[in-house]
Amino acid sequence: MGQTASQPVPDKTLKVIGAGLSRTGTTSFGAACSYLLDGPCYHGGTQMLNSPESHIKRWIEIIRHTPVKGEADRVALHDGVKELLDGYVACTDLPANAFVEELMEIYPDAKVICTVRDPEKWWNSMAPIVEKGNLTLLSWILAPLPTLRMFRTYHDAIDDGRVGELYFRPGEPKRPTRLMWERHIEHLKKVVPKEKLFFYDVRDGWEPLCAILGVPVPKDVPFPRLNDAQAMETFMKTSARRGLMAWASIFLTVAGVGFYGAKYARLI
Repeated sequence: MGQTASQPVPDKTLKVIGAGLSRTGTTSFGAACSYLLDGPCYHGGTQMLNSPESHIKRWIEIIRHTPVKGEADRVALHDGVKELLDGYVACTDLPANAFVEELMEIYPDAKVICTVRDPEKWWNSMAPIVEKGNLTLLSWILAPLPTLRMFRTYHDAIDDGRVGELYFRPGEPKRPTRLMWERHIEHLKKVVPKEKLFFYDVRDGWEPLCAILGVPVPKDVPFPRLNDAQAMETFMKTSARRGLMAWASIFLTVAGVGFYGAKYARLI
C-alpha cells in the first residue's frame, strides 16, 4: 500500500480491472500497471485511507446499494463506481475487486487481471488479521482521526453488502475464511468472459504482464517490489499512535477545562 493517493486524470480511462484479493501483490501490480499504461492506478487501500473523509463516505453510500435489490440500486451502483474510478488506467484491491461485473459494463474494453499467489500462503498472511484483529477497539482508537474514524463503518458496509454477498454463506462466520479464495476464483470465472480473464503472479515480473497488456517489456527498469502487508502494518501502527495521542490531547483539554472551571467557580 502506498502512502499517497493517486489523482485521476481526465483523459485517462480504465484499461485494467485488478481482480486480485488483498495480499496478492496488489500494490506492486498497481505500480506496474501505472508505469506500463502511463497513468494513475486506483489502489483501494491507499486511496481509501489517504483521501479526504468525503471519499470513504462516498464509497459507503455506494456499497450500501448492495446486494442490488432493484433498478434504483443498480443505477446508483453503476454511477457511483464510474464516478470514483473515471480517470484511472487501472484499479486494484478492495473495493474495486468486488465490483468486477459493474466495471466490465462501464469499461467494456478493459482486461480483468487477477493477481494470485499460493492460496495457503495467502491465508497465512490474512488469518492473523481476521482471527486476532479487534475492530471494536481499533475503531475507538481511530475515532478522533478524520477518514480513519470511518473505517469500521466502511468495513461493516462492505461485509453486509457485496463482500458478504460473494463470499459469506448462511451459518458461517461473517468474516473472511480460507474458502474465500476458491469462491473468489469461481466468481470471476462465472462472470468474466474467458478471453478477458487473466491470472498473474507478481513474482513473475514484467514479461507475463506485458504480454497480457500487449506492451513492450521495459528495459533497465526494475519491477516494483512493494510489500502490501508491511506497508499496511506500518500505516496502522502509525495511525493507532496518532489516535492515542489525539485521545490524550482530548483528555488533557477536558481535564484542564474542568480544573480551571472549578477554580473559577470557587472564586465567585
